[in-house]
Amino acid sequence: MTSALTLQSLPLFPLGAVLFPGGILPLRIFEVRYLDMISRCHKAGAPFGVVLLTQGTEVRRPGATEGFSHVGTLATISELETPRPGLMMVRALGGQRFRITASDQLRHGLWIANVERLADDMAVPIPHDLKNTAQALGKLIQSLQLKTGAPGQLPLQGPWRLDDCGWVANRWCELLPLPIQLKQRLMELDNPLVRLELVSDVLARTGIAT
Repeated sequence: MTSALTLQSLPLFPLGAVLFPGGILPLRIFEVRYLDMISRCHKAGAPFGVVLLTQGTEVRRPGATEGFSHVGTLATISELETPRPGLMMVRALGGQRFRITASDQLRHGLWIANVERLADDMAVPIPHDLKNTAQALGKLIQSLQLKTGAPGQLPLQGPWRLDDCGWVANRWCELLPLPIQLKQRLMELDNPLVRLELVSDVLARTGIAT
């Protein structure tokens, strides 16, 4: 029997982006390998794994080699539309992080992996010296709400946990134009307080939160 902490033959979606737990991932699916995978996951209510591409491109090219990070994030489909045959518009939500223990590429190009789930961030209250980082995020969320009007159009998923280090750090990581490899390293950090401290340093240097 498979342990609750492991997943076998998890379908992977290598992307040029990093998905954080609690994050939103919009996808435009047109490759055959992913149309079938997304359809199966949607029908079964099963997750797929999002991993950062380190070699190759998101759209498969004949003879090209694909490489990806070994730590990723489970994604579950919250919305799926098929505007026309051969095209899916998907909205997925980031769940638990995982580490790949073995991977294999199937004949039609889809990657599958055996993975072990990583522990969720511990709930760590925002320390006093980082309150400004959380407050700046709160103000940004209010601004986005006024601009978009519809909650479903926001790039962030509620409920707002502005008192939690991990949640605040993750949302800033999504919103800031950080180098993609830095986002990956921040996502992999086990300590949410350290992640928030590093994000706070970036915000201070850019003048967003001082």
